[in-house]
Amino acid sequence: MANNASGGHLPHDMHPLGPVILKSTALTKHYGGVYALNDANFEIRKGEHVAIMGDNGAGKSTFVRQITAVEQRTSGTIWFDGRDVEFEGPLEARKAGIETVFQTLALADDLDVPDNLFLGREITRWNFLGPFRRLDYKAMRAKTLEGLEKTAVKIPNINNTIRNMSGGQRQCVAIARTATFHSKLTIMDEPTAALGVQETAQVENIIRTLKEAGEPLILISHNMRQVMDLVDRIVVFRRGRIVANLKKEETDGEDVVSYITGARTQPEYEVGAT
Repeated sequence: MANNASGGHLPHDMHPLGPVILKSTALTKHYGGVYALNDANFEIRKGEHVAIMGDNGAGKSTFVRQITAVEQRTSGTIWFDGRDVEFEGPLEARKAGIETVFQTLALADDLDVPDNLFLGREITRWNFLGPFRRLDYKAMRAKTLEGLEKTAVKIPNINNTIRNMSGGQRQCVAIARTATFHSKLTIMDEPTAALGVQETAQVENIIRTLKEAGEPLILISHNMRQVMDLVDRIVVFRRGRIVANLKKEETDGEDVVSYITGARTQPEYEVGAT
């Protein structure tokens, strides 16, 4: 991750993890005079898993909301999959290939698993008795089972409504939704924060499955053990700024905490650095 990033087309390099899939340059979000995110230069490559860490209010979720267009950025550029992008909203970001599992999960409680996976992108077929299309429930059910199998998610009855499922099952449905549609980038915001040990292990296995498939992932987590087990690189946010970019094999938990608390800052991320 370099501070000399710019928009436009990037060269095809020979990085072992593959080409860059997402890059932000000077990404900034402020609410009046309050800067929630300031000059965030970030990149992730195909096949790479990157953790974003920091205290509450450090700018982690704000960063994700700009990338996914839940909010519109104040300034800066976002480059995704070969072009500069300005998504109008989350649906457009999702159509472009960015799948996000938010802490709120964004699931419809009164719908079953297939309806949730295909919400907003239902499979339809022509109704030969009239000019209107009909939902193809058989195709959506088949695709749902494929997505669950791909992620090794076990849901006893996919016809159950989300309301009748455990927290772990809900989380797994949200994650299976990302795998079903072969996303170009998956973002998970604290995916195991409210889960027990067994449910956490299941979600972590899904993340490993995505890694084996070469699918890039951004993981926001406070769980140091989880981060050190699952990712290639750790980016630390503090007070709305990126303060460290660390290769997993070159750091440890104590080192990461020192950046989170402000005891250390990498020189290239110090305020005023050029």
